[in-house]
Amino acid sequence: MPDFQSWVTTHQHRFEEVLRHLLPSADVVPQRLHAAMRYSVLEGGKRVRPLLAFAAGELAAADTGRVNAAAAAVELIHAYSLVHDDMPCMDNDVLRRGKPTCHVEYDEATALLVGDSLQTLAFQLLAGHRLNDDPLRQLEMVSLLATAAGSRGMAGGQAIDLASVGKQLSLPELEQMHIHKTGTLIRAAILLGAYCGQPLDAARMEALDRYGKCIGLAFQVVDDVLDSEADTATLGKTAGKDADNDKPTYVTLLGVQAARQMAAELHHEALQSLAGFGEAARRLQQLADFIVLRKF
Repeated sequence: MPDFQSWVTTHQHRFEEVLRHLLPSADVVPQRLHAAMRYSVLEGGKRVRPLLAFAAGELAAADTGRVNAAAAAVELIHAYSLVHDDMPCMDNDVLRRGKPTCHVEYDEATALLVGDSLQTLAFQLLAGHRLNDDPLRQLEMVSLLATAAGSRGMAGGQAIDLASVGKQLSLPELEQMHIHKTGTLIRAAILLGAYCGQPLDAARMEALDRYGKCIGLAFQVVDDVLDSEADTATLGKTAGKDADNDKPTYVTLLGVQAARQMAAELHHEALQSLAGFGEAARRLQQLADFIVLRKF
């Protein structure tokens, strides 16, 4: 088995080519929109959500081609959310993944259409590829991503985030916001990867679900810590922007050390949920380590 870094690098490079193939060519009408879509998706980010989908797919002995489509759908939803979040009507940010945000590089109207187009392309991928031999299970997969992206998931979390500016949230309220805003899409990536493979019994799917919930929340806690400690050049996005905008974070609520401790506890719980899978869950274990222990 390749070492973890080699596994990550191989999958990142291969998945970049998958995205290049699945996104519309910039030569196809409307060229400017398609160019902006490619600008917003390609050559950026660590692809954590696709990596989680591939790791869960390996656990379930899934065909890589099937996981490619599911992972791409999740990543397109994630990319669309970043494009919209960065717009002036939301977080009004000018830097993303080390380059100008979509609305800065193009314009606000184009950025809005980029988000819309990436979202619909995600569901086109789920509908247009055979991801599971059971059509009903594939419909469940479409529903899973729709719920994760909608008002009961990511979009709802963003709404709570915007409504929380200048407010002091309790820890349960902050967790609820980030379970929706960040956690649901990470959880969806894991479950979709697993659904591309051999059927897992209810107990094993529940264990994967628990892993996804823990690691999804830990991801946001670590992001808040890094945002308070790293600089803009290192992060590839504007550092300290949530604090500057008076948004509640785990650091402002708990302090850095308590936030780190919370991430460590979530990390431990995530690993415990994988205990019954043995060596098959090795990549998911390593990704949990990467997400919680990462440094930039």
